[in-house]
Amino acid sequence: MLHWRFVSRPSVLPLFTSPSRLLSCLLCRPLRWGLAGLLLILGVLLAFSYYQVGLSDRYTYDDVRQIPYNKVALVLGTARYLAPGKPNPYFENRIRAAGELYRHGKVTYFLVSGDNATLRYNEPREMRRALLKEGIPARFIYSDYAGFRTLDSVVRAFEVFGQRRFTVVSQSFHNERAIYLARHHGLEVIGYNAQDVATRLDLRTRLREVLARFKCLLDVYVLEKEPKFLGEAILIGEPASAGSPTEEEEAPERQPGD
Repeated sequence: MLHWRFVSRPSVLPLFTSPSRLLSCLLCRPLRWGLAGLLLILGVLLAFSYYQVGLSDRYTYDDVRQIPYNKVALVLGTARYLAPGKPNPYFENRIRAAGELYRHGKVTYFLVSGDNATLRYNEPREMRRALLKEGIPARFIYSDYAGFRTLDSVVRAFEVFGQRRFTVVSQSFHNERAIYLARHHGLEVIGYNAQDVATRLDLRTRLREVLARFKCLLDVYVLEKEPKFLGEAILIGEPASAGSPTEEEEAPERQPGD
């Protein structure tokens, strides 16, 4: 006598009874491959942009005795404090580097450029005050209140302040990006590297720099970004110019684009 035995396949039948589950199963592998491909492309782009911008390091200097003279140094802005009462070492090191350039006779004038977004947050004002304490006379310090991004700072140094050739002062990774942007716009720019910050803060900053360099190439070659504001020309070395260092230190706040 024959006995029929039916073997159930619980792992297969539910797929046919649930079309959505079947579709997700069929697509999961292609989607995984597609996601892996996108991540690979993104990784290549990030690595390429980091390397490409990093080539600008040949225009930077660590030794103040070796850097050539330029009339103007562009000091790139950052917050003076990380939190109330906690100084920002990036800020302090940039100011110290600017003082070294002045004391060694490597620059004459300083252009402090940064964000002036609110009444309480004013990077150029804080940098100017710090440079005065560093011993740099007020008549040699000019302020750019519309340096919202590195791109704005370097392009405005030429378009507004008339400097085709100048020295950028910041940390090495930041200098490389600033120089890349400046030389893309036809400017003869070199950089003096302020001391880096060897803390966890530096690690976070370097990770952000990877994305910043990718955005740098995107702005230059795809979006063709330009400074948010330009405005009237300010001639560095001419005391009668608007925005010259003859202004009082505690003058009313300027708004971006004034």
